[in-house]
Amino acid sequence: MARAHNFNAGPAGLPLPALERAQRELLDFEGTGMSIIEHSHRGKAYEAVHNEAIALVRELLSVPESYHVLFLQGGASQQFAMLPMNLLPAGKSADYILTGGWSEKAYEEAGRVGTVRVAATTAVDKRYTRIPRQDELTLDPAAAYVHMTSNNTLFGTQWHWLPDVGSAPLIADMSSDFMWRRFDVSKFALVYAGAQKNIGPSGVVVVLAKKELIDGARKDIPTIFRYATHAANNSLYNTAPTFSIYLIRNVLSYTKEIGGLDEIERQNRKKGELLYAAIDQNPDFFRAPVERESRSFMNVVFRLPSEELEKRFVAEAAKERMVGLAGHRSTGGIRASLYNAVPFSSVKRLVDFMKDFAKRA
Repeated sequence: MARAHNFNAGPAGLPLPALERAQRELLDFEGTGMSIIEHSHRGKAYEAVHNEAIALVRELLSVPESYHVLFLQGGASQQFAMLPMNLLPAGKSADYILTGGWSEKAYEEAGRVGTVRVAATTAVDKRYTRIPRQDELTLDPAAAYVHMTSNNTLFGTQWHWLPDVGSAPLIADMSSDFMWRRFDVSKFALVYAGAQKNIGPSGVVVVLAKKELIDGARKDIPTIFRYATHAANNSLYNTAPTFSIYLIRNVLSYTKEIGGLDEIERQNRKKGELLYAAIDQNPDFFRAPVERESRSFMNVVFRLPSEELEKRFVAEAAKERMVGLAGHRSTGGIRASLYNAVPFSSVKRLVDFMKDFAKRA
């Protein structure tokens, strides 16, 4: 079977060895005579997988013991509400740094729960082309927390530095660049990330949270929405998305095998540099709308001279088994998502196609 060159923004591709492992184990998991899908989330067979997945997150990111590692459901969109429900008490406000469509949604949802304010925005005519500078941040020193979105899938921008937010807890939605490289977990009070970009399939969210933050969270909200509930039950308070977590285990096990996140970062930078070079070398035909210092290594967005040419580009690329290249419906253009599982050979194939298409257009 010829694998497609998968540039989808998510759900995205998974490493072939992780899928092949799932294929081998699908009908009979470790001699139990059952698929992992059929095992009870309370049983020893699944519990071992669950704990291994948590341990791999801790190991690969060097997560301090003072942090919980949680697997939750509902996607990052549920976290937009769950976060302020837990951490935004009456009489306090939270700061949100707006850098794209998903940060806007997080801000709007939090506003339904409590008081929020915009600490910075780089929107111009509803479009974002850069990350704000430190001197553009207007922060409330008494904020319950400061929220940022580390990578912006729609507009192709990414934080390459951390904002100084003083003593306020820093919260990050890392859904689209979680584990693209190492990062210092201790710089954040809480990180959340949908798995379906870099580390697994859809259906599960990873949350890294300071234990003291969770201990001090609100307790006047429904039990199922309390971080403390899931922390106390090892993310098994209710039936977990067992197959999604199993696949995270497979992906992270493979990541460790090939050299961990240092190797993943090396591959990701190599892919991004190749594609951006192809764009920059032909500025009369390809245009990157993102300022160079804010360019994302995960979602590379660019434009062609006309929308008609962009539609042709996407259609012809699809015939060459390159899928997922159309920009988001709200932004248009071209978007190539270069998540961890996208091989360098796929990016090289895309670059060769871009050069040929520009000559023919």
